[in-house]
Amino acid sequence: MMEAPLLLVHAGNHGVAVYARELAAEVAARHPAVRSVDATHLDRLADGTAVHAHFTDRLWGGSPEHAADDFVQLAARLRVSVTLHDVPQASDGAHNLPRRRAAYARVAAAARGVVINSDHERELLREEGVWSGPVARIPLPVEVQDGEQPQVPDGSVGVLGFFYPGKGHDEAAAAAAAAGMTRLTVLGRASDGHAADLEAFIRRAGALGVGVEVTGWLDDAEIARRGRAVAVPVIAHRHVSASGSLASWIGWGRRPVAMRNRYIDEMAALRPGALTSVDESDLAVAVRSAAEQPQQTWHGLRRLPMSWTEATDSYLRWWDGLDA
Repeated sequence: MMEAPLLLVHAGNHGVAVYARELAAEVAARHPAVRSVDATHLDRLADGTAVHAHFTDRLWGGSPEHAADDFVQLAARLRVSVTLHDVPQASDGAHNLPRRRAAYARVAAAARGVVINSDHERELLREEGVWSGPVARIPLPVEVQDGEQPQVPDGSVGVLGFFYPGKGHDEAAAAAAAAGMTRLTVLGRASDGHAADLEAFIRRAGALGVGVEVTGWLDDAEIARRGRAVAVPVIAHRHVSASGSLASWIGWGRRPVAMRNRYIDEMAALRPGALTSVDESDLAVAVRSAAEQPQQTWHGLRRLPMSWTEATDSYLRWWDGLDA
């Protein structure tokens, strides 16, 4: 193996930051010579040092413009490759889409190599005019974790991850109500700046007869326990790039009911039997069926394509190719 880059990691609970740290740890466990660098220590690196970063504008700056500025400045001094997350798409809205599109275009152009996590994202980059150059596809890895199926489901529909508009909470609440379920669990907290949106959602769900529990931030063990306890895990994103929530459900042994879109179709093909994909019009029926037959919500698989080992090896091969 040729020399791998330093792996840039950020502190905090942002999903991309957590994933970057997990990936860095997995790479280092297999190849101890590979090192990480904290985002606050980049000024200590010599010019020309190879670094791999994970980019989403919300992690890198207070605005898409500032996030892109910081990345481009870094790439002007260091040899930076990048994994893009939260790729721009129409659901960003008329105001934010042009800004995010321009920011990601600058990042992709400044990087010496680009990774995405799905073919869906590759198409988004092309469709939105962000980047038409070469990219590597390395899906988010999944390992099935040890854990026992609860004997008695808690009776709720579960939606996992940070709350923000477009994450599918409204669709899940509507499906729960239509399926005759009266409880929805938000496994997580409001994304920064969306506390008022979460409160508004709770009121909307209440008007449908669905009570909402918001767990707040939970550590890894507790969120896995709660994720295994919900009656029906649901994925109903309107805004989807690649879904860490889907990977977590599957890793806990759950087979979530997932509203079809291009990404969900891709993941269903990658990991057959690991999710129940349905059209939006069939979401409530699928939720009712899963609630009535709890075994449907457990995939029972022990090994899945694209494990952490496969993901780390894919990155190592790709970095070798960049240096070839």
